[in-house]
Amino acid sequence: MKFNKAYWNKRYETQDIGWDVGTITTPLKAYIDQIENKTLKILIPGAGNAYELEYLHQQGFSNVYVVDIAENAIESSKQRIKNVPANHFLLNDFFDLKNSFDLIIEQTFFCALDPVLRENYVQKTHELLTEKGKAIGLLFDFPLTEIGPPFGGDKEDYLKLFSPLFKIKTLETAYNSIKPRKDKELFFIFEKK
Repeated sequence: MKFNKAYWNKRYETQDIGWDVGTITTPLKAYIDQIENKTLKILIPGAGNAYELEYLHQQGFSNVYVVDIAENAIESSKQRIKNVPANHFLLNDFFDLKNSFDLIIEQTFFCALDPVLRENYVQKTHELLTEKGKAIGLLFDFPLTEIGPPFGGDKEDYLKLFSPLFKIKTLETAYNSIKPRKDKELFFIFEKK
């Protein structure tokens, strides 16, 4: 498979990470800022440089985990974010995880996966969530092509994909996207059925 461990390590090694904006993005920050329960067990898959982990930790969340197959990304994040336990950085394939989480935060992982893995992603996300657990985050809203990553999609595709296993609480154009992604992102909240 083209998008394997070596592929992603090389992208981080060469700093070919155009999706990395150097901080948490506005829609995720706004969502996190309204969460009252700081004990939630949270997973950020394909976390890359883990800005979401860093922000969550700064806000008092202590049960946050990141997973990535790119060792370069995990090691870089560990070096930068010193006050998070090392065992919260999981060098692993998302699809091999066995844990359970109350919340999964999606930021550019889904769109980086080969589209043939999308059904597996939905099933694995469902499997990893606790009863009434939620997946939240951003999905790109532009036509799906064979060129990527990132790979796009649209609201109808996402509804068909997620509806069998999730209650769709929110799936709408993000009103507070960063400028380069304005009108190209859908913010979602999906609750496990």
